[in-house]
Amino acid sequence: MTAGYPPRGVRVLQQVENAALAALAVYLYSTLDLSWWLFAALVLAPDLSALGYTRSAELGARTYNAAHLWLWPALLGALGFILFRDDPSGTPVVLGIALIWAVHIGVDRALGYGLKLPGSFDRTHLGPIGRAARSTPAG
Repeated sequence: MTAGYPPRGVRVLQQVENAALAALAVYLYSTLDLSWWLFAALVLAPDLSALGYTRSAELGARTYNAAHLWLWPALLGALGFILFRDDPSGTPVVLGIALIWAVHIGVDRALGYGLKLPGSFDRTHLGPIGRAARSTPAG
């Protein structure tokens, strides 16, 4: 990874976008009349995917990235609408879980925790984090 990658302006723009998506997901969750205990219990669940790092950095990056793709909460939300269009009683819970997942991803990315590059937890598609960020000149 080269110094200053991605450019600071691009990184900040992506962080702002993801913060906005997280805020929208929190707002939408609040309209579902679901328990905030459910929210608290599940909001950090995607980080369990980092347990792959206990086996190897490569597996850890794969499992972490798989759980932190916007694709999954989007598909889960769509599935909630499709499966429950005739019986909407289960829709709020499925949508709620999708929104909680979206909040997690949005907050992670807003804080600079992007998808992991192979071989290292502290190198992401948004640039280096942690110790790697302190040792890499800003771009």
